[in-house]
Amino acid sequence: MIEIKKKTVYEAYGLTISSEIPLPELLPIDVEDDKTDIVIEKADLHTLWSEHSDPNDDFAIKKDWIMFHVSKTAIFLIQSGNRIVFSPIDAAQEDEIRLYLLGTCMGAILMQRKILPIHGSAVAIDGKAYAIVGDSGAGKSTLASAFLKRGYKLMSDDVIPVTLNHENIPIVTPSYPQQKLWLESLHHFEMDSTNYQPLIVREDKFAVPVQSQFFSEPLPLAGVFELIKGEDSEIDIKPIQSLQRFYKLYHHTYRNFFIQKSGLMDWHFNTSARMIKKIEFFQIRRPTNRFTATDLSEIILHVLKGEEMVHEY
Repeated sequence: MIEIKKKTVYEAYGLTISSEIPLPELLPIDVEDDKTDIVIEKADLHTLWSEHSDPNDDFAIKKDWIMFHVSKTAIFLIQSGNRIVFSPIDAAQEDEIRLYLLGTCMGAILMQRKILPIHGSAVAIDGKAYAIVGDSGAGKSTLASAFLKRGYKLMSDDVIPVTLNHENIPIVTPSYPQQKLWLESLHHFEMDSTNYQPLIVREDKFAVPVQSQFFSEPLPLAGVFELIKGEDSEIDIKPIQSLQRFYKLYHHTYRNFFIQKSGLMDWHFNTSARMIKKIEFFQIRRPTNRFTATDLSEIILHVLKGEEMVHEY
């Protein structure tokens, strides 16, 4: 059962968050509750959900207002970029609630605040941020972990917040110091799974704290690497050109189905148009018959140093 405790204030995504439910993944800070950017609180949403929901859809989306329902877990409401309300269902556990608060809910909050949430992992390399994107299971977090093994630092896992500065340079703001890694990846990196907490919805995926390997300051986004699976035995990397970049940014926007119903299509297009002029885009096709994260990280570092020839996309 969810036991509501005294509100604690945290920092993540460059925002201060006051929460009635403990969020141990985040960094607690000393700030007065009434000066926080986001409030997370518990309330009964069942009547509101029944009034606005469609029986065939788990989401109800309007401008500055998103509700969604997770069976046997909770109903969630995200409002105006500054409020998240959750209504637990039955005997839902805190671990279950937190997965959605820090995932879908934060992605919605960022979008409502017109902060572009990119679905992927971001790493800090030589004073710049690089985003690793891809569909579910592509190996984003595993590749990011390979960079951490090389001494680089993580900025975000799962949701990457991007804003534009006054010169239209995209800036990545760090999220919080945790990765989610598959059991297979832990084995490849010789990490003992008994040291980590399995995610309650996936027993073969684990929450991995990375406090000592976390970069906590904003950095300019210099490149996006799209990771896809391939049938060939070799790794292939190609630049993504021109209008394909628009499609890639849209496709890899976190919960991109929020955009249109939230009235944010123009914002997303204009933000993307400014971004694609400032950063490099690459697609990496990796084989599935072997573990390649270490090789991929080395190839990317060669590309960033201008030491690797790539093919036209």
